[in-house]
Amino acid sequence: MTTLASRVFMNGNSQAVRIPQEFKLNARRVEISRTELGDLLIHPVPVDRGAALLEALAAFDADFVSALEASHAEQPAMQERESF
Repeated sequence: MTTLASRVFMNGNSQAVRIPQEFKLNARRVEISRTELGDLLIHPVPVDRGAALLEALAAFDADFVSALEASHAEQPAMQERESF
């Protein structure tokens, strides 16, 4: 198990710990818990795909939405076909 020393500092009103590159997390959020011995345990929180989608959709402006709706309205009518 690799062990490295790091520094603790204040970030606004919160205490923060610098995470060395060797322990880089591929997550935007983490869960922190304390063990019975007082050690801190950090677990990456998986990305909520639904939240990521909603965040991406929120980035579209009203002009894009209007253009998309206009494009959808211009689609040809559904064709009638024989059943199989």
